[in-house]
Amino acid sequence: MSVTITEARSSSPTQGATSAITMNHQPSDKTLALSVSNLNVRLNHKPHTPILKDVSFDLKKGEVYALVGESGSGKSITSLSILRLLPDALTITKGKISLPETNLFALTEQEMGNVRGKKIAMIFQDALTALNPVQTVGAQIAETLKIHTSLNSSEIRHRTVELFHEVGLPDPEKRVDWYPHQMSGGQQQRVMIAMALACEPDILLADEPTTALDVTIQKQILELIKQLTISRQLAVLLITHDMGVVRQTADRVGVMYKGEIIEQNDCVAFFENPKEAYSRQLIDSLPDMDEYRSLEREAPLLKVENLQIHFPVRKGLLQRVHSHTKAVDGISFSIGKGETLALVGESGCGKSTTGRAILNLEKATAGDIWYNNLCINKLTRKEMLPLRKKIQVIFQNPFSSMNPRMTVGDIIEEGMVSLGLEQTKEERIQRIESLLTRVKLEPEHRHRYPHEFSGGQRQRIAIARALAVEPDLIICDEPTSALDVSIRAEVLDLLLELQRELHVSYLFITHDLSIIPHIAHRVAVMQGGKIVEQGETEQVLTQPKHEYTKVLLEAVPSVH
Repeated sequence: MSVTITEARSSSPTQGATSAITMNHQPSDKTLALSVSNLNVRLNHKPHTPILKDVSFDLKKGEVYALVGESGSGKSITSLSILRLLPDALTITKGKISLPETNLFALTEQEMGNVRGKKIAMIFQDALTALNPVQTVGAQIAETLKIHTSLNSSEIRHRTVELFHEVGLPDPEKRVDWYPHQMSGGQQQRVMIAMALACEPDILLADEPTTALDVTIQKQILELIKQLTISRQLAVLLITHDMGVVRQTADRVGVMYKGEIIEQNDCVAFFENPKEAYSRQLIDSLPDMDEYRSLEREAPLLKVENLQIHFPVRKGLLQRVHSHTKAVDGISFSIGKGETLALVGESGCGKSTTGRAILNLEKATAGDIWYNNLCINKLTRKEMLPLRKKIQVIFQNPFSSMNPRMTVGDIIEEGMVSLGLEQTKEERIQRIESLLTRVKLEPEHRHRYPHEFSGGQRQRIAIARALAVEPDLIICDEPTSALDVSIRAEVLDLLLELQRELHVSYLFITHDLSIIPHIAHRVAVMQGGKIVEQGETEQVLTQPKHEYTKVLLEAVPSVH
């Protein structure tokens, strides 16, 4: 990255670098930790297209400053600018980012290497992607400590165990030798936090650190960050689009819109009286937890009876079956025509495995799955083919579920052709354009490729693809978990509108309880492969009977 700002360098670069890495964790009265002033960033090939425009804010010790806004507003670009890690396609054209008595733009790249990790650390959104899959988590933290400290090998291991203990990882002495894939999402994120804290930085940049986590794990991570902010006098820049997270975690709030900070305020004052219409829109886009859907039940379209899915655990040289993992352990539920059942629970409880079994993509160990009085889990692949038209799926990540080399039109048409819908090419094109219009996209979008769309638009394309073969039941597997709150609201409203028009049924798999009143008629709560509670949405959410349901509800972030 080339910084093109002409700022006077300090007369002593070494002295400047030293001041940049001095540690001070004494209690303070919110003294300044970092200042961003009039930051401007542009695309190199579009010099008149600014990405950031005069962005200015301060970070203070011992507080959480939340930078909120939708995807593409410039939040992550701001954090990368602070670390001087912008991609080559972007250039900083104006502005200043400084620590007390140190202008970061006046440091050499070598001096910045001493700042990154030691003075300013970052937690990335996707922990599994950020961690090296072929190194143990302990070795990855050791790498940071070797670069920035003079500790020997035994001291580094001891320090790593201490960090794991501080971030709440169970059995830290053993987990230092684990690989990332052996840990849950919440544990991976705790490793990322431990890595960020390893050299005792003064500033922590947290870029969507809880977006894909379960509500209970999210609550634990946010409480940990808040606790460390107070105990270590950290200055935390929390980048997020979840207003519930902001309300429960932040001390101050800055709202970004199209590369500009349009509003800044204390957290309480911001939520009580937002000044900008866009800020109010972000707050109002949160689902209303007090409005519930009701429906007179019809005959079941889908019935799941005592479903069990067990996976063999093989050990030894001959890989003999040692035991079984009970991913789904005897669950039963039904979904009527035009009804939505929300299947909720933490990652690993068996929700997605249940969805795959209904699609006949996972073999059931025991139990039956009935669709329109036909037992589908005993059908062969050939016998199941006609039912593929009737049961469709919308995946969590639409980008990874689409072929990047196919146009949107080809992606939607593929199912229509493979499942033998009796239509000519012209009729299929007309249907594709009609579907794109129905999901609030333009007919000409059929000529574009997936990478040319935003996350919310790609999810709309995934919905159009599912509707193309006129299904009666759609399995929605976490379809809104990675979307901004306003885009999430749009996608949920679209699903509701399509249900009213087409009388389609949904199995809505999610770990986000905040959206359930808006989308579901009934709820089934899963824990450890079993359904521990199910019933009408209002009954389950307002009068939960099982302790686990109460724990999930208490963990839901709220703006109130």
